[in-house]
Amino acid sequence: MKKEHLKNRALKMKKTGLTALFNLIFSRVMLVLLIVVFQIVVLFWLFGLMDVYAKWVLYSFNILAAILVVAIINSDENPAFKLIWMLPLCLFPVLGATLYLFITSNPARIGIKKALYRRIEETRPYLTQNENVIYRMQDENIPITGLAHYIQDINGFPSYDNTTITYFANGEEKLKDLLEELEKAEKFIFLEYFIINPGRVWDAVREVLERKAAEGVEVRLMYDGFNSILKLPRRYPDMLKEKGVTAKVFSPVIPFLSSHQNFRDHRKILVIDGKVAYNGGINLADEYMNYIERFGYWKDTAVKLKGDAVKSFTAMFLQMWNVSEKGEEDYARYLEVEPFPIQPGQNGFVIPYNDDPCNGEDIAEGVYLDILNRAQDYVYIMTPYFIPENEIITGLKFAAQRGVDVRIIMPHIPDKQIAFDIAHTYYLQLLEAGVKIYEFTPGFVHAKMFLSDDIKAVVGTINLDFRSLYEHYECATFIYGNSVIRDIKEDFKKTFEQCQRFMEEDYKKLPLLRRMSGRIFRLVAPLM
Repeated sequence: MKKEHLKNRALKMKKTGLTALFNLIFSRVMLVLLIVVFQIVVLFWLFGLMDVYAKWVLYSFNILAAILVVAIINSDENPAFKLIWMLPLCLFPVLGATLYLFITSNPARIGIKKALYRRIEETRPYLTQNENVIYRMQDENIPITGLAHYIQDINGFPSYDNTTITYFANGEEKLKDLLEELEKAEKFIFLEYFIINPGRVWDAVREVLERKAAEGVEVRLMYDGFNSILKLPRRYPDMLKEKGVTAKVFSPVIPFLSSHQNFRDHRKILVIDGKVAYNGGINLADEYMNYIERFGYWKDTAVKLKGDAVKSFTAMFLQMWNVSEKGEEDYARYLEVEPFPIQPGQNGFVIPYNDDPCNGEDIAEGVYLDILNRAQDYVYIMTPYFIPENEIITGLKFAAQRGVDVRIIMPHIPDKQIAFDIAHTYYLQLLEAGVKIYEFTPGFVHAKMFLSDDIKAVVGTINLDFRSLYEHYECATFIYGNSVIRDIKEDFKKTFEQCQRFMEEDYKKLPLLRRMSGRIFRLVAPLM
């Protein structure tokens, strides 16, 4: 009897394994991978055909590579990106020139840029700066007046003072509050997330969204295209539409070689009735609320805004939503809301802002550098990825060398080992300058935050890596003088207690393979 049971169990496991293998082979992921591999093979085959004219092809590409090197040196591109192209263009002219032209000639990106900035201009009349806010900054000698002007001028988003903020130190706190606020929705709910994964979290949110849609509340959902290939069915927007939820995919991943697919919508925005907005690093997936364990305990943060500053997040969502829409949006319906009565004690300033690969400005990096360069006492940072370019490294070292207490909290259990290896290669020069580095021993840090001098903070989606700073669509909340700063500092203090400080000798103790991996892959760090 026992042998029969074991035999049946073995057969069942074998069938399960075969089913899983069958599903993998015939999945969309495998199909996309095969098509991309086929295109790469065809490209190399075409290169092979050039052997007949190899001499002239090589001469032509050498000339082209030299022209491209001169053009790159004289461009306004980030120095790190310039450097990374010099090596392949000089050593492998044919491959280097082909890759450079493929990546930089991006018609789809040009189309999105044109559409996005059309929508930005359409929302600009609803985002005028309240002059009383600027006068107050000037009267009180607030040292962010220049930064406020920069964000308004480049980004189009004003500064506000009539806003209250709630801070969430983990995903569990945010989800509980979010579900309560969703139940209060009367007019509309807008959601824009990088990741939406089926599970307890999304099921709980989706149930409320579908019920609210049935009650007549307008519900719009937009998520990044990587969800479609990895977690959600291709027809998922149609499935949600049947329940009354209007959904769309930002930049669906298509099985054809395209550099445009490198630019993802990494933002996390949720707006309710134009009166409440959520922003931060927390996606709608179970690991963010620690319902499942991935890389130990998942440390993440978010903020909830109530008041005038919500208007900027509403506009951000509508701008991105309408990039792929043909018709006209009734912006007034969503951006003209009743003034919010301010809560005593929360009378600081709030500046929501975003950044994108189309605007030609490094807004996210500029805000971080402004904090570092103006800090007097301390700067505390949480980031899951640390692959910075020279300006950020210089800002961190300069602050520390001026006597500012600069501390960076990184994960102890990484989700991407190679990115973690590269991050370690930057540690020594920072440690020598006096920057303190901590690793969160319970698990993974996904929060993206800056805190400085008990007066400034940034909570948002922007990591300290090339993708966040230059290639992704991102957003964040800049906070000055708001009482929520105390809550953010308290969370930093508690998190430091759960960290181990990383010292120079700790780097030497890393396995040789890990140190070699970091040094080698740092050559292509801007592409990570």
